[in-house]
Amino acid sequence: MEHFGEGVPSLIPQLAKELRTALEGQLAPLGITTQQGAVLMRVALGERSPNQLAHLVGTDTAGMTRLIDRLAAKGLVARVRHPEDRRSVLIEPTEAGLALLPSVFPIFGGVGGRLLAGFSADERDQASALLRRMLDNLVTHSAEGDVQGAWPGE
Repeated sequence: MEHFGEGVPSLIPQLAKELRTALEGQLAPLGITTQQGAVLMRVALGERSPNQLAHLVGTDTAGMTRLIDRLAAKGLVARVRHPEDRRSVLIEPTEAGLALLPSVFPIFGGVGGRLLAGFSADERDQASALLRRMLDNLVTHSAEGDVQGAWPGE
């Protein structure tokens, strides 16, 4: 029987903290946070919807508004009117934002490489599948209400 403090429930927050620390340390000289870097990369890759960006970087609508405000204040992104829906906006990278990307992408790639060092391609695929399943479980159970019981196996 797995108890809180052992195994996956304890390791995920520790992993998230270490991952964030590693990224923040390398992104700080660029003047951006991990979430700001993630948004900037997603925008450069073509994702322009604030709602979809919020989902992709793991924040809510208010958090995304703050992230976009901070990136806009730094001159890295701009809000533009959606060409098909005047009530909504899209996020565009600015020239300064695009100029920063050749430094941002390798930081995320390097930290990701350190995270998965020594894993085979199959192990990487398996880890991704397991994490996706955990995320789906939380989203599904959140939509259905809390699940009875503690950890699986209890």
